[in-house]
Amino acid sequence: MNRVVLIGRLTKDPELRFTPGNGTAVATLTLAVDRRFSKDGNKEADFIPIVVWGKQAESTANYMSKGRLMGVSGRIQTRNYEAKDGTRRYVTEVVADEVQFLEWGNKQQSAAPQGYDSEYVSNTSSGFNNNSFDEDITPVDDGEIPF
Repeated sequence: MNRVVLIGRLTKDPELRFTPGNGTAVATLTLAVDRRFSKDGNKEADFIPIVVWGKQAESTANYMSKGRLMGVSGRIQTRNYEAKDGTRRYVTEVVADEVQFLEWGNKQQSAAPQGYDSEYVSNTSSGFNNNSFDEDITPVDDGEIPF
């Protein structure tokens, strides 16, 4: 099984090209994906090359830009080619089957999950780890749970 699901931020604007001959759209981009655990508390990321084909490529190039949050689902592919200097080059990339724009438009605002309004997004996009609680919510220490 070869399946990859990534969520990350674009490192630069997607590059849109069209294949010679039939003119199929292809967009290439790089996603910066945060690692779950980091050494010494410093954030670390992996930079994953992504290839998107067809209409999705055109939409990605038109609506996504550097810094935007994006979800990608696809497969890992490896290929090789001979460079102009005669050396063999190897490339590993993700070929996207599906892309989701998690941030898009003119504002840096996340898209709300279906059924939620933008207030939900602004309240949850900052995360729950910042220890800011509403007045009616009392934080619970996990040591107090009886099970």
